[in-house]
Amino acid sequence: MKTFLKAMATMPYGVARGAGKLRRSIALAVFTLATVISVAGAQAQSLRLAALGDSLTQGYGLAQGEGLVPQLQEWLHAQGHEVEVLNAGVSGDTTAGGLSRLDWTLADNPDAMIVALGGNDLLRGIDPATSRANLDAILARLQAEGVPALLVGLPAPGNYGPEFQQAFDAMYPELAEEYGAMLYPNLLQPITDKRDAGMRYVDLMQADHIHPNAAGVALIVEGLGPEVARLLYAVEEGSGS
Repeated sequence: MKTFLKAMATMPYGVARGAGKLRRSIALAVFTLATVISVAGAQAQSLRLAALGDSLTQGYGLAQGEGLVPQLQEWLHAQGHEVEVLNAGVSGDTTAGGLSRLDWTLADNPDAMIVALGGNDLLRGIDPATSRANLDAILARLQAEGVPALLVGLPAPGNYGPEFQQAFDAMYPELAEEYGAMLYPNLLQPITDKRDAGMRYVDLMQADHIHPNAAGVALIVEGLGPEVARLLYAVEEGSGS
């Protein structure tokens, strides 16, 4: 470098001026390349997490930013996770609907997926064998695509009879074990815990008493968030980042 500067000092003015312009051009190109590499590296480190679900995932009845997906993304960011949570929730969807949309969801190239389906199967009294087959197909596809999954369940009520209840409740842990997926048994666990303890919980629900309000979603995220974080840690370890 010293030799270069000495040579610059002894050059005729016109030549040195041209060399100076060349040096500045090279420096600008190096800076631009470094910036591009830095941005590309930051983007490469950011994960994409798809949330495949129904109205509970989609954010039915809630203002923008109050639903499960935006609140979960905010919670994960606060925990230091660079992740974009993709909202693949459709109100009214059953497990069959989620399966039919799987190609569309995978087209976004998620690094991992939350599968939170089954609530509308319950509301419609769909045979648990059918629901199980749909979830089985979803998890099999994710396994084949190398997309780690967190399977999120809901407990069946007893009004369809004990056989229905037992079959429905068993499908989530059994399928999670079969496909090596993580399991969160009850999406509404923090709310049902309050109900079962005889505590007030209606202030966490919307007027239909089916969907949580913004405060209810925040409570759900507190319970679900750590399991999602575990999923992301697994993805990060698997990618070597």
